[in-house]
Amino acid sequence: MTEQLGKKEWYVVNTYAGHENRVKDNLEKRLETMGISENLFRIVVAEETQIEIKNDKSKEVVKNIFPGYLFVEMIMTDEAWYVVRNTPGVTGFIGSSGGGAKPIPVKQEEIDRILRRIGQSDAAIEVDFTVGDTVKILSGPFSGMEGKIESMNDQNQVATVLIILFGRETPTDINYVDLAKADL
Repeated sequence: MTEQLGKKEWYVVNTYAGHENRVKDNLEKRLETMGISENLFRIVVAEETQIEIKNDKSKEVVKNIFPGYLFVEMIMTDEAWYVVRNTPGVTGFIGSSGGGAKPIPVKQEEIDRILRRIGQSDAAIEVDFTVGDTVKILSGPFSGMEGKIESMNDQNQVATVLIILFGRETPTDINYVDLAKADL
C-alpha cells in the first residue's frame, strides 16, 4: 500500500473511556505548542443530544456515540502521528498493526455518515422520503419506531416526525441519516 503524502484523511484515535473531551482539549493545545497545525485539522468527539424518558418525564442528555474514541482529520506525517499518539489519554490509533505501522484512514463514506449524524457535515444526504411519508427510525432513543413526516428542513438535514408516545402523536426532530422510508 503506497502512502499518499499531503492528503487530509480521518483517523480513529482510541482514548480512555470517558476522557474523550479531555483528550480533544489536550490535542487542541498541542496543535499550537508543538507546531503541527498545518497537519492536524479537526478533532471530533461524536456526541449527540438524545431524549431520555424516565417516570413520564423527558430530558435532553448528551451521549457519546463511540465511547473511548475520537476522530481526527489530519495529514499523516511522522511528526503529527507522534504528537497525537503521545498525547495524554491516547492509547493508540485504530487500524494500526503496531510495531511502528501507521494506521489506516477511515473510509470517507463512513466519516460522512458520522459527521451528518452529529450535525457537522457539509455534504447533503439524498433521501427517498417526503412530507406525509411514513418512515422508520434507524437509531437513537426511538430506534425501531415508525412515524409520519410532518416537515423537513433540508438545510439542517432534519425531519419532524410524528411518533406515538404515551398514546399521543408527538413531533420529534430526527436527522435524515437516521430515517428510512417504511415498507408498507
